[in-house]
Amino acid sequence: MAITDTTPRQKAKSRTPLMIAAAVVVVMGAMALDTTVVQIGSDLDARKQAFSPDAYGAAQFPVIQSSVTGRAVDAAKLATELAADKAAAIAAYGVGDGIGPVIPVRLTGVVANGRSGIYDVTVAGVPDTIRIRVQTGPAINGTDLRDATGDIAFGAFTNQIEYQDAGAGINRAMSEAILSDVDRDALSGRTLTVTGVFKLINPKNWLITPVEFDVQ
Repeated sequence: MAITDTTPRQKAKSRTPLMIAAAVVVVMGAMALDTTVVQIGSDLDARKQAFSPDAYGAAQFPVIQSSVTGRAVDAAKLATELAADKAAAIAAYGVGDGIGPVIPVRLTGVVANGRSGIYDVTVAGVPDTIRIRVQTGPAINGTDLRDATGDIAFGAFTNQIEYQDAGAGINRAMSEAILSDVDRDALSGRTLTVTGVFKLINPKNWLITPVEFDVQ
């Protein structure tokens, strides 16, 4: 009768659990080396959170508002200087170049008819050849507020969508802060004092996004 020696197979079987355990230890060690511990509330934790346009806008609008009100030029004075020397006026008051520099302006005028929340305003000292309009919402268009200081750059964001969303978040923060109580149906014929910004694409057509808005 033949006798089969099973010793090698038994030794192989006994080594298998040990090999698996060793492999697990190696993998876990590699994972530990590749893991970064993020403390809640730290700068790294903030970077890992999803970008919030509204939180960003709420934080940035007061900074933008302060900058614009501190630099705003009277509308009549601006109109005169643009007519005399456009390049000099842009150099004195404009921010950025792109498709048009953003210019801070202050005015008091009488509100004419409006459409979709955008109203024409007649301003003393500004020639009739210049059309001045003011955005009142509820939808605020453009990125003029985002671009008003020159301090918010594309490189600070993950991509173009996030950069655009930042502008929209700032617009919403502005609207909530200064336009939430505006009765748009009762604006025509009223006297309006506004501080805001516009992109100088057409010197004869100013579309102003406000940072301060007062109806008399």
